[in-house]
Amino acid sequence: MTPDQKGGIAELAIAWKATKLGIGVSRPMTEGSRYDLIFDTGGPLMRVQCKWAKRVGETINVSCRTSRLTASGYVRSTYSAAEIDAIAAYCLELDECWLIPISHVAGRKALRLRLAPARNNQRSGVTLAETYRLGAIAQLGERRHGMAEVGGSSPPGSIARELSGRAALVVPGP
Repeated sequence: MTPDQKGGIAELAIAWKATKLGIGVSRPMTEGSRYDLIFDTGGPLMRVQCKWAKRVGETINVSCRTSRLTASGYVRSTYSAAEIDAIAAYCLELDECWLIPISHVAGRKALRLRLAPARNNQRSGVTLAETYRLGAIAQLGERRHGMAEVGGSSPPGSIARELSGRAALVVPGP
């Protein structure tokens, strides 16, 4: 597949997953924006850049940069909070989506999300994929005793939390 095909698949999969969760999904009318989708969770609108993610062993590799062709050659850059509010990543192999607030990846070239804890029990510098799984909160009921419980669909606005001044659907970290 070409990079454009992968990007198109990722964008469609992320939009589908968000829509299934009850999140309003919109697209810019023209090309050229730094974001691919707009999520409406009932709070401030969220500008989302969609990325194809690749599984490598027990990690999901998410590129956090862009590359575009100009008259003087390729220009590669990263994203900032002035341009987008989150990066959404889709992995075809797992058919799973993640939503990463820009505050966690601004200026970074890539992010590696671990599918399981490190075998050596290292916790510092380890980013677990489950922390950013799209819709994880919407699919869970209240955690009165610390255990995840199936609770049907919650309205997305009731589960959004503020990150960098924008609403985001993510599972709180440990």
